[in-house]
Formats: sequence, C-alpha cells, structure tokens
Amino acid sequence: MDNKIITFGEIMLRLATPDHQRVSQATSFNASFGGGEANVAVSLANFGLQTEFITSLPENDLGQAVIMELRKYGVGTNHIIRGGERLGIYFLETGAVSRPSKVIYDRAHSSVSGIKPGMIDWNSVLKDASWFHWTGITPAISEGAAHACMEAIGVAKSKDITVSCDLNFRKNLWKWGKTAGEVMPDLVRECDIILGNEEDAEKVFGIKPDGGDVTDGHISASKYQSVCLKLKKQFPKAKKIIITLRGSINADNNTWSGVLYNGEKLFEAPEYQITHIVDRVGGGDSFMAGLIFGILNYPGDDQKALNFAVAASCLKHTIPGDFNLVSISEVEQLMKGDGSGRVVR
Repeated sequence: MDNKIITFGEIMLRLATPDHQRVSQATSFNASFGGGEANVAVSLANFGLQTEFITSLPENDLGQAVIMELRKYGVGTNHIIRGGERLGIYFLETGAVSRPSKVIYDRAHSSVSGIKPGMIDWNSVLKDASWFHWTGITPAISEGAAHACMEAIGVAKSKDITVSCDLNFRKNLWKWGKTAGEVMPDLVRECDIILGNEEDAEKVFGIKPDGGDVTDGHISASKYQSVCLKLKKQFPKAKKIIITLRGSINADNNTWSGVLYNGEKLFEAPEYQITHIVDRVGGGDSFMAGLIFGILNYPGDDQKALNFAVAASCLKHTIPGDFNLVSISEVEQLMKGDGSGRVVR
C-alpha cells in the first residue's frame, strides 16, 4: 500500500514585515499561508508522498485561496470542511541580531476553533491512510478542536495507523479553560512518534533534562537522553521519541541538531551551524516532515531518518515563508557534507 499521510490543524494567513521592520514601522506586509500541520503536509508532498490536509476554512475568497495554495504544492484538500467565521491570521516581525523574531496572533473565532466532534468523518478521511499527524497547537485552539483531535487519534489507532505528535507548546493559545498539562497527556498517550524541543517537555509535562538547562547557545545532546527516558516512561506506547536541539546564539545564528530515542538506543544527529537565518518559522515542522519521510523510506535505520530530518530542517532556514520547498536530493547532498552553497549548474 502506498503511504498516505493525513495531517489535521489550522492554516493561517501569514503577514510578515519586510526587511526586518517592526510591525509599528511597516506600511506593507508580505502575504503567504502557513500553519504547523499544513507545513508538514506541504513538505511531504514536495518529497513525493501522498498527503491530505484536514481543516475548516471560511466560505469566502480567503478560504478558496488557501485551497488553491495547498493544491499548488500537491496537498490533498478533498476533506476540508467549509464554514465558520474567518481565517486566522498571524503577523511575523522578523528579528535580527539581538532582537528576536515576534509573532502576533489574530486567530480568535477562526473556522477551526468551531470544529466539534462528529463534524469530520474520520473513518472516510483515514481510509487507506498509513500515517496521521497532529500537533499540540490544535487542541490548544478550542475544546471542540481538542475533542476532534482525540476522535481522530482513536479512529487512527483502530485502523492500526501510525500516529505522530509534535508537542508544539504555545502558551498564548491555551485560553479555553484547560491547560496543556491537563489535556495533552490523554492525546499523547496513544502516539507512536513524539517530537518536541527542550522546552515543550518541561512546559507541558514538567519534564526537565538532568544536569540543568543549557542556555549558552549550544545544546548538549547527551543531556536530553534523560528527557527521552522520562517521556518514554510516561508514554510507554511511544516507539520513537525525538528532541530537536536549537541553540540560539542570536536571531540570525543558531546551532541545530536533534536526538532520537527508540526505546533501546539514543541516536544523535550532526550539529549544523546556521549562521545567516533567512526564516526560522516552520523549522520544527520541516524537521517533522523529514522525520516522517525518513522513517518511511529508511526503515530500520533510525540514524539516517534522524539525519535526514535535521538536514531538511536546516535547509528550511534558508527559505522565506512557512513551507520547506527543498528536494530529496538537496537534503541528501547536505547529509553527505556538501553545505558549500555553490551554484548547481
């Protein structure tokens, strides 16, 4: 059976200030679309896999523009439901040097927030699917979205479909009455693949690395073995637990790597020095997409799957917008050590 990946979440209109301007300075914005689960779907479609993105969009021209954008990149849109009040928006102020990037959300009362259990026919959506992916952003949007996510996970597990989760803690979104710590454990409990960063595990589950935090811009991979072990203990059904490791030297210069724990062994990826970041938004999503691709295409080789994920997401930092528009061959070239940036003729 061909691999078919289903992702579920919110896609938004992205309005980014040009030329590192502050929002208060900007007289125009660069418009595009983006959102965690949609970003994963676009990346995987770009790698040649069959993907379907599930969401709710308003019945207006903005909603139609989103569908056209997804179709342009080969993402399936047949199960998107239409209705609700509006398309969510996020404003991006791109930082520079010591000034960090800043995101301002304008997504209250978006179409996705109105989703309720029963509105999506998950049996139909997940028919012939091999993988279902969600992130911690979706249950943060509303109680209905959280219940719909639980509904989807339940159907996926009944069909023996691999379920992956990016913990993706967003403190500014959890406003509907329950905390991430109250909601996420029940959702994550059935997941096969769990991805997070060094903050997600602490903010959502109170899990910290042994030996203290690392804040000098370089993150020690070995310190995060303890995070993987603690997550595995709390979620024993997880087959693989992955931590992305970002060391922020400044807004333009990060180190980037990751670790993968498969229940027996900890794998460490090479560390990349990203010295001139073009756009880091969507970096974690491009990692997740690379990981899914790697697990499906390099079965039994967790090291190669992890290396592909880190290399793919490293390249994402060079591309404006949320989507990672790189090819398999470009990722594999970087994996071989060619990061020279020389012109390919």
